[in-house]
Amino acid sequence: MNPAQRALWYIESHLVEPMTLDEIAAIGGVSRFHMVRAFAAATGRPVMRYVRARRLTEAARSLAKGAPDILSLALDADYGSHEAFTRAFRDHFGTTPEAVRAATCINDLKLQEPILMDSTMLDNLAPPRFETTKAFLVAGLVERIACDNGAMIPGLWHRFHQEVGDIPARIGKLAYGVCCNGDDSGNFDYVAGVEVADFSELPRRFGRIRIPEQRYAVFTHSDHVASIRRTVNTIWNQWLPASGLKAADAPNFERYDETFDPMTGNGGFEIWVPVRQ
Repeated sequence: MNPAQRALWYIESHLVEPMTLDEIAAIGGVSRFHMVRAFAAATGRPVMRYVRARRLTEAARSLAKGAPDILSLALDADYGSHEAFTRAFRDHFGTTPEAVRAATCINDLKLQEPILMDSTMLDNLAPPRFETTKAFLVAGLVERIACDNGAMIPGLWHRFHQEVGDIPARIGKLAYGVCCNGDDSGNFDYVAGVEVADFSELPRRFGRIRIPEQRYAVFTHSDHVASIRRTVNTIWNQWLPASGLKAADAPNFERYDETFDPMTGNGGFEIWVPVRQ
């Protein structure tokens, strides 16, 4: 997997944290020099300019929704003061944070959306094992994901790791990324969560999903998490059509154990795809 893909994953996963070019290059496994050129070659954008544009875009969204504290947005975007943030915001968008908040609209702004990671297919997908799960419950943070905007998912996981301690009745140490409630346009709900015994005391801000008893094809994804779209694309567009099986109408999910490192994206995980004859 190329350094730019790793960088894109890291940027979206740590958007509200301090971030340096050295850190991004380290995640990509290359030098600063290499990362600057690799990222620009892959995306057409300088890497740190992309970081700033993404942060300012998310700040603009918050302002349009009425965010009252501009200083907090400035700090989240890694600016040390209201004034520095306002200068950068005006230079980027041609207007002020206060004007965007008053207008409650960002339609005229040049926003930087997340760049999607590589979705080309693998040449050597390892065959799956098959398991039948008993029904279980997952609780966590949920977000509606557009079919062309899966790059929002790393940010959801970042928020989940900050709030997972508030989920009651947790069972075990596994984490689950559940795709469910898909529509004909390819949009779906994504739940970053953990298994729980019940939902009775779950705070309202958390989503919930029941995974039914179901047979699954279980694939191991050993590479960096940023290349997950390649594996998923290969499963659905190559392996499943050739397998003689059909996709079952049930949630599919990623399962992360303690070997996965959410800070670096390394360690591997499993992809569970519901199947039937």
